[in-house]
Amino acid sequence: MDLSIQQIQNDALKEIGKAASLRELEAAQARYLGRKGALTQILRSMGSLSETERPLAGKAANEAREAIEAAAKARKAELEFNELNRTLEEEPIDITLSGAKIPVGHTHPLYKFWNELNEIFFSLGFSVAEGPEIEFVKYNFDMLNVPASHPSREDTDTFFVDDELCLRTQTSPVQIREMLKRQPPIRIISPGKVYRRDEIDATHSPLFHQLEGLVVDKGITMASLKSTLDYIAKRLYGESTKTVFRPHQFYFTEPSAEMDASCFVCHGEGCRTCKGVGFIELLGCGMVHPNVLRACGIDPQEYSGFAFGMGIDRMAMFKYQISDLRLLFNNDLDFLSQF
Repeated sequence: MDLSIQQIQNDALKEIGKAASLRELEAAQARYLGRKGALTQILRSMGSLSETERPLAGKAANEAREAIEAAAKARKAELEFNELNRTLEEEPIDITLSGAKIPVGHTHPLYKFWNELNEIFFSLGFSVAEGPEIEFVKYNFDMLNVPASHPSREDTDTFFVDDELCLRTQTSPVQIREMLKRQPPIRIISPGKVYRRDEIDATHSPLFHQLEGLVVDKGITMASLKSTLDYIAKRLYGESTKTVFRPHQFYFTEPSAEMDASCFVCHGEGCRTCKGVGFIELLGCGMVHPNVLRACGIDPQEYSGFAFGMGIDRMAMFKYQISDLRLLFNNDLDFLSQF
């Protein structure tokens, strides 16, 4: 029996090695391992063997089956490789055919607007300054002249890491860092992410984006501020855009103002978007408070400056007529592909 099994194995390996195609290989494998194959027949006749012969014959038959299967697998891989090479040689690829179209991405509308803002400010001689998103409380509040009793310093408004650190609620701390590093003239913008404890809705998010600006030099006046921001509004929303400044209160500027721009939908006539008033609030601004300059080692008797801050998300919504802030964060490709 062992001799017969060994002979079957040798014949099978020889036939498999000679197989010139996958069809021949399958036929050879079937002749030995198929339902009526030579080795299969021997396995079925094991019952006629004695108890002493049966384990030895079973072991030999299993080893033969494993050897034949391994040889068939190796020969199959070899034949498939040869077939692939033959196909490539006989049927070359036509490189003039059009390939599968690969979708090409584009800049997110928020960053598209962000880049546009940067370009406008660069043309006015501003440079970009950056700072950490986890900020010292003294830079985020104290040195900006924000009193200890102000609601923004409560846990309900700000994400505090500990008593000395928080997630920045504005990019104003970058202005503090810049004034501490160097003396005027200073002309910077500081765009970036900011964080506040706001519920998510159509106009609010706990994470959003701001761009703040700072100019400190000799002879800077409120007229400097107004002319700069009016120019920015016209570059963003068109030459027909009108701006108005309303008195406001910010602790780090004095005097302070809110700047409104004529509605981009009705152009000042009054509509649902601007709630009938013809203007939409764009940003806050003002002359840098003398206390802020002193805290940074700048003499307010010699230098003056102006600062402003705008919500990049909100201004992008105005620019592209987007009604819901959440659309900028949901990664909906149907929405984003419009831009």
